[in-house]
Amino acid sequence: MATLLMALVGPMQSWGTRSRFDNRDSDLEPSKSGVLGILAAALGIDRADWPSLQPLCQLRMGVRVDREGVLRFDFQTAQEVIRASGKGTQDTAVSRRAYLADAAFLVGLEGPENLLKAADKALRNPHWLLSLGRKSYVPSRPVWLEGGLLDSSLEQALLVYPPLLGNSASKRVADPRLILETQDEREGGALRMDQPLSSFAERRFGPRYVTSLTVSRLKERYVSL
Repeated sequence: MATLLMALVGPMQSWGTRSRFDNRDSDLEPSKSGVLGILAAALGIDRADWPSLQPLCQLRMGVRVDREGVLRFDFQTAQEVIRASGKGTQDTAVSRRAYLADAAFLVGLEGPENLLKAADKALRNPHWLLSLGRKSYVPSRPVWLEGGLLDSSLEQALLVYPPLLGNSASKRVADPRLILETQDEREGGALRMDQPLSSFAERRFGPRYVTSLTVSRLKERYVSL
């Protein structure tokens, strides 16, 4: 197994997993569906091409929070929106949309080396433009990382890669949080509903489990093994 690392850094990011109608949420870390969407865009995979998307969905994901984002909200309007009753339209609809300001995430994907090599090459020269959860939220630095493809486990890769913002960067977290995908709830995981079950065109998502800890805590685990 190998691990591919990605930098998700930008002034605005949004990783919704519970959005409904005119209320658009954002989690505090990247969602798996959102990260796989970035990979699919880089590889040039159509959102309706489930056979090509399915291998990406088998990858195991982890996130290191190098800088916590600040949760903000804005409001957008749309005109001539169909009413819930299906009868006519309303003049103006207002939607409340959450986003993270000024966040920096190191994201790792663990899986077959050949697949991750192709993804690494695509991230360096993406087929389509990459965005951080919404099309208007562009990265402030390349998603591709120099030396981001490692012959190591997900945990080791997230531990050894240098801070994305440098040692002197303002607001850098001293002991970053880690969110690691686990096999099931018996490993102490929390539930996330962001595991794609079909093509992105159908927008069907199922559960996966994650566990949260800090970098220092993960290092202690390795020492004790």
